[in-house]
Amino acid sequence: MPRTPHPTQQAPLALTMGEPAGIGGDIALGAWVRRVEAGVPPFFLLDDPERIQRLNNRLGWGVPIRVIESPEEARGVYESALPVLALNARCPDAVPGELDRAHAPAVLESIERAVFFAQSGAAGAVVTNPIHKSALYDAGFRHPGHTEFLAHLTGAKRPVMMLIAPGLRTVPVTIHESLATAIALLTTDLIVETAEIVADALTRDFAIANPRLSVAGLNPHAGEGGALGREDIDVIAPAVARLNACGIQARGPLPGDTMFHASARDRYDAALGMYHDQALIPVKTLDFHGGVNMTLGLPIVRTSPDHGTALDLAGTGQARPDSLMAALRLAAGAAANRTKFSETGA
Repeated sequence: MPRTPHPTQQAPLALTMGEPAGIGGDIALGAWVRRVEAGVPPFFLLDDPERIQRLNNRLGWGVPIRVIESPEEARGVYESALPVLALNARCPDAVPGELDRAHAPAVLESIERAVFFAQSGAAGAVVTNPIHKSALYDAGFRHPGHTEFLAHLTGAKRPVMMLIAPGLRTVPVTIHESLATAIALLTTDLIVETAEIVADALTRDFAIANPRLSVAGLNPHAGEGGALGREDIDVIAPAVARLNACGIQARGPLPGDTMFHASARDRYDAALGMYHDQALIPVKTLDFHGGVNMTLGLPIVRTSPDHGTALDLAGTGQARPDSLMAALRLAAGAAANRTKFSETGA
């Protein structure tokens, strides 16, 4: 699977601050330091400039930081300094590794403004640093997580999570549910709806004209003809048939334990797993440090590193920016592909 190229002249990417006690600032600084060697496209950070400068000083990296007033300024600044667009809510007293619910307004403002800039066209896409949901819940945040908040901000009806590693894209049909609940929620309609969103994203954001989907079975050996459960026959197989009938190439249900070796991955553009771990384990096994989380079904492009806040690494300089750099590259490429598709239909 070739890396999607990013253009050099599109609007810069909006990078959110994430949890200020976590590694968001560390990896933002690290991505800027490695921008040339790693091909990181221009981005600006929505953050408290005083906080990010204190972190920069703590790490001793000497990254030049430039406060900008608008996203348009970022491109002219990016080659010589990290552009930071100041938030109204500040958190200069943030301490790496120490959660404080008082910082929630800054975290949420960063996301809200990034989405606004992407919707207005001032930013090419949104890339989100990891948030710490418990800190936001303590401050009154009422959304289950990042994805649901982004759907709320953009008016999206059905956001879908895609995980991406070199040579593999996976999508869980059910996400953060217990296994028992995931099985109860699984329906033919849900699989079809998810697959349709995936196929549309593969066409618009990845420039794949005729996407190929592989659909995993739920039970061992895809149910072994019903001997190990009826869900593969009664729920998943009808979904695959409906997808093919409406022109989406889909295969399945396939045994989950044989879908992810190298030659199997060559036969599809994305794999649908029926539950969280079925889709995430293969990606994290292939590229634990560089995997990317992308939200499909939004009117904007949004990507994120496929890891958490790593409070124990914050402020130490040991956090690797690989996943963030991959998320930035992917966001730029997807935004360019989406723009081209909207202009040409291909």
